[in-house]
Amino acid sequence: MRTYHCLPLFIWTYMFYAVDAIPLQDKANSGLPSKRMMSLTKDDGKMLHRTKRGWMWNQFFLLEEYTGTDTQYVGKLHTDQDKGDGNLKYILTGDGAGSVFIIDENTGDIHAAKKLDREEKSLYILRAKAIDRKTGRQVEPESEFIIKIHDINDNEPKFTKDLYTASVPEMSGVGTSVIQVTATDADDANYGNSAKVVYSILQGQPYFSVDPESGIIKTALPDMSRENREKYQVVIQAKDMGGQMGGLSGTTTVHITLTDVNNNPPRFPQSTYQFNSPESVPLGTHLGRIKANDPDVGENAEMEYSIAEGDGADMFDVITDKNTQEGIITVKQNLDFESKMLYTLRVDASNTHPDPRFRHLGPFKDTAVVKISVEDVDEPPVFSKVSYLIEVDEDVKEGSIIGQVTAYDPDATNNFIQYSVDRHTDMDRIFSIHPENGSIFTLKPLDRESSSWHNITIIATEINNSKQSSHIPVFIRILDINDHAPEFAMYYETFVCENAKPGQLIQTVSVMDKDDPPRGHKFFFEPVPEFPLNPNFTIVDNKDNTAGIMTRKDGYSRHKMSTYLLPILIFDNDYPIQSSTGTLTIRVCACDQHGNMQSCSAQALVLSAGLSTGALVAILLCVLILLVLVVLFAALKRQRKKEPLIISKDDVRDNIVTYNDEGGGEEDTQAFDIGTLRNPEAREDSKLRRDVMPETIFQIRRTVPLWENIDVQDFIHRRLKENDSDPSAPPYDSLATYAYEGNDSIADSLSSLESLTADCNQDYDYLSDWGPRFKKLADMYGGDESDRE
Repeated sequence: MRTYHCLPLFIWTYMFYAVDAIPLQDKANSGLPSKRMMSLTKDDGKMLHRTKRGWMWNQFFLLEEYTGTDTQYVGKLHTDQDKGDGNLKYILTGDGAGSVFIIDENTGDIHAAKKLDREEKSLYILRAKAIDRKTGRQVEPESEFIIKIHDINDNEPKFTKDLYTASVPEMSGVGTSVIQVTATDADDANYGNSAKVVYSILQGQPYFSVDPESGIIKTALPDMSRENREKYQVVIQAKDMGGQMGGLSGTTTVHITLTDVNNNPPRFPQSTYQFNSPESVPLGTHLGRIKANDPDVGENAEMEYSIAEGDGADMFDVITDKNTQEGIITVKQNLDFESKMLYTLRVDASNTHPDPRFRHLGPFKDTAVVKISVEDVDEPPVFSKVSYLIEVDEDVKEGSIIGQVTAYDPDATNNFIQYSVDRHTDMDRIFSIHPENGSIFTLKPLDRESSSWHNITIIATEINNSKQSSHIPVFIRILDINDHAPEFAMYYETFVCENAKPGQLIQTVSVMDKDDPPRGHKFFFEPVPEFPLNPNFTIVDNKDNTAGIMTRKDGYSRHKMSTYLLPILIFDNDYPIQSSTGTLTIRVCACDQHGNMQSCSAQALVLSAGLSTGALVAILLCVLILLVLVVLFAALKRQRKKEPLIISKDDVRDNIVTYNDEGGGEEDTQAFDIGTLRNPEAREDSKLRRDVMPETIFQIRRTVPLWENIDVQDFIHRRLKENDSDPSAPPYDSLATYAYEGNDSIADSLSSLESLTADCNQDYDYLSDWGPRFKKLADMYGGDESDRE
């Protein structure tokens, strides 16, 4: 099989004498893909013989980015088996076969179907074979060859970034590195200078420069100042072909910022500042702000303000506002217009982070003068002390002076001061104060045991201006006086065993005292003078504010004496001496042999008589049962005597009858006749009760007849009194209801309830004289009999 290439064109010639095929790879293109070794040998000079063919495929070279109108010719496949009759078919397989590279299956010509780009794919590996169309068998073994894409300079250098950002400190020296930019070229670096890149600066001179080979950008001017110009835009170009004419280029932009260094000291915009302050401002008040300017930024512009030694350094202070870098003048001590009206301060502003490299530029601080004028105001009274402490004995008499407070008016007018006690701090009104001289005196007796401290507030007010007032706390300590006698610390339940021996300790007593002497408590115990020598017990003073009670005789009998009373005289050692008598109750009890109490007094006596606790409980239960039986028998007997004669719904005690009848007016003749209520003589005589059986017939007590025109209220009161004093009334509650509507009106009653008791008809003509409000009634009742009918 033979292969032909178009660049350069190789022609194979077959010769009928013995020759060697010329190696095509030795040509200038080094590109014949197949090296065919052919030879003709001579055998005894009789005839020529051709040796068997040997195949060796090498690489083709093909230019990229072909711009011709026709397809680019690659080469030709051919075999000696091809007789030109179309029986053979050439087939191409491998990278790009059929898409990038196409072959004429009849002639074996190979063409590139599209424009090739080495940067996309620089090497193609293909395989070629020839088959018989009839049999489908290969006439030659499959061979492999390579097509390499030859590079041309068709790619410009490209930077790794479209935009670079860098910074460099201001005041940097010449040649200080800023940033390195990098550009790459997609062309083949091994073929010519297509990928050799050279850097140059298009914009940014004379401030910066760039190394042509490394792309490092450096400063080109010394002492560049951020305060003059902070940002720079530099344009860098990268050109291939070593920067020669015709090379391709690319550019990038570099934004360079000069960072700040502390090369500028702070400076006050003015040398003198003026502030005013009332003398009454509280401590810590902000009087004003001053600010020194520093063109630096960040921590390089941070400042610290301070007041230099001199006038007003102890009266005022300056603090630094970290957010605004301002100095705030504040009040450090109370101002007094009468003492001084003007202060002159020297305030320094200095950088907190100076740079040693720039100390030669001068001191990094500045000084300004601050003048503060104090304004006079009407001030409240001022006390001579911040607080007062007064100590007074608790036995001081009422009205005694216990202390004094003093206040004055700090103003030049020196107004008179009036004193008073804030009653919110002395709700019990124990103390008072003289309004003119401030003397504090008592109004009530003092008692340290009730309250050992009193904290009151005194108010000082200017007489001419009551709005100007001051308050001062006064702490009054009540000193103790020995005015309480000692007494037992607790109630003691003391007992002595019947089998006690002489000298046996039965109780230790201690005492307490409400007083609080400065040297501490010291108590003494003695028998009372009336009984200096007790035959039963002995009082022993332990000298530690306690006393022991000792037995004095051998054995005690609870039958003879179940309880002993032992009076003890207790006194202290303070002045005046206070004493009291405490009586100790000692019971005689039965004890075991170890001295443990078993029983005492009355209980022991009962038990000794032979009655146990269970027997006592049984006796009490029997008595209780007998009492219950007696009560039940009496109740049943009474119930039989009081049995009602009738037990039905007529029993007014158990039934409530409800009527919803409003009445039928004058025509209702069956309604209740209240005339009996209005006419007491018409009522029935007192009748006996129908609900109980009377035991004894009492003489019916007749009441005093009532007049016909008696007042109903008086009538009701009399009936109530009669029911209350009636001896025949039942023992249980009963309900008697009476109604009273009030006094008569000037128009008399309009009710027809009394018409049943009258013998003649009523005259209603007077209704016409009562006005329009009674016209309807006058028309109904005021006409003639015939008209009404």
